Amino acid sequence: MWFRRKPDKLSAATRRSEQPGQRASPLAGTLKRVRLPVDLIRPGMKVVKLDRPWTEVPVLFQGFTLHSDDEARILRQYCDWVVVEDEAERLAPILASLPALKQKTSQPLTETRPLEQELQRAADAWNRTHKFIEKVIRDIEQHNELELASARPLIQSCAESVKANASAMFWMARIKTRDAYTAEHSLRVAVFTMAFARFLGLPEEDLEVVGMCGLLHDIGKLRVPGEILNKPGPLSPSEHAVMREHTTLGHTMLKQDSSLDPIISDVTLHHHERIDGRGYPHQLPEWQISRYARMIAIVDAYDAMTSDRCYRNGMSPAEAVRILFKNRGHQFDTSMVEAFIRMVGIYPPGSLVELSTGEVALVVSSHPARKLTPKVEILLDANKHPVPPRVLDLGDQRLPDSPARTISAPLPDGAYGISLQGRISQLMAKTVADRS
Repeated sequence: MWFRRKPDKLSAATRRSEQPGQRASPLAGTLKRVRLPVDLIRPGMKVVKLDRPWTEVPVLFQGFTLHSDDEARILRQYCDWVVVEDEAERLAPILASLPALKQKTSQPLTETRPLEQELQRAADAWNRTHKFIEKVIRDIEQHNELELASARPLIQSCAESVKANASAMFWMARIKTRDAYTAEHSLRVAVFTMAFARFLGLPEEDLEVVGMCGLLHDIGKLRVPGEILNKPGPLSPSEHAVMREHTTLGHTMLKQDSSLDPIISDVTLHHHERIDGRGYPHQLPEWQISRYARMIAIVDAYDAMTSDRCYRNGMSPAEAVRILFKNRGHQFDTSMVEAFIRMVGIYPPGSLVELSTGEVALVVSSHPARKLTPKVEILLDANKHPVPPRVLDLGDQRLPDSPARTISAPLPDGAYGISLQGRISQLMAKTVADRS
């Protein structure tokens, strides 16, 4: 969408101040310029400066008044902050909300439904979206016409689940199949990016588009020869060059579909660009990389590092976040990396862990301020015998006669007969039984 100039109208505040018999606010009609995080901009504000050159955002004018939420949404896709001009009276409550926005990434994602109640909806949304990706893969292999817009209601279902309880989707994302990496990777990136967008404070109406960016970011890899894509060993320089073409191949495919938001093809093209300008395909400097592309870059790398492939086993989440942190400011956006690590924690939801007491537990959810002490569900006692499941927040242990518990070690899925898939099945069966 291109922004077009429209005649500026008097704001409601100005009109009120001009009505006879009413005392005008001392701030009414007073214009003020402030720098705002882009997630706080509203229609009616005049945008006078961006955090990047105007030519890097699809706008026609250098300086314009926002007249719709759609225009604000496009700025959110590209920018982190903007300078706006508006009446001081209208800006006052927005400026007052700044501290809460800054604190958002130190708080857990909000939940409106318990994990056990949300799992069934999460599983349904996950499975239906997984089937869609598999169909896209078949259609590309058979040179059929793609129907990518049909992914929108599926992504909407995933977004609704993420908003209700992101841990349910995180649990689904922990169940990985080595042979289904391409489809599962795309779905995991979509889910984690939607949760990440919520964590950063993006409005909920942005989740669908950012989820579509994650779902389709690697679609160009389906045009890469299978012998290169699935090679069980290091790629040669020439093979690397072919693999890197997936960004331009995907961009070309998505640009042909006018039903998709343009930012989706932008992310497909630029999610391997780097903050230090050494990425591909265009070696863009930081200010030319869209906000959404910088988000996807982090989630994409994290999932790739923690997933098993035909040629190697995935690394632990702790090792993956260590690498992300090490490469902040060079490969990845610094503030985004730090926020992502706070969101996923060292022990992500769905991880199997052994406690200092010898008990075995599944991680239910993490807390940004307590990365080493998540909420867990204890399933085995110190002797590795099954016990009635009990949820315990390791960062808030207040029982006087209970030993203080910490995580002593991560465990592989299936250790001591405990599998995440099995626990999901148990919880969903219990939910069905409770309803009947």
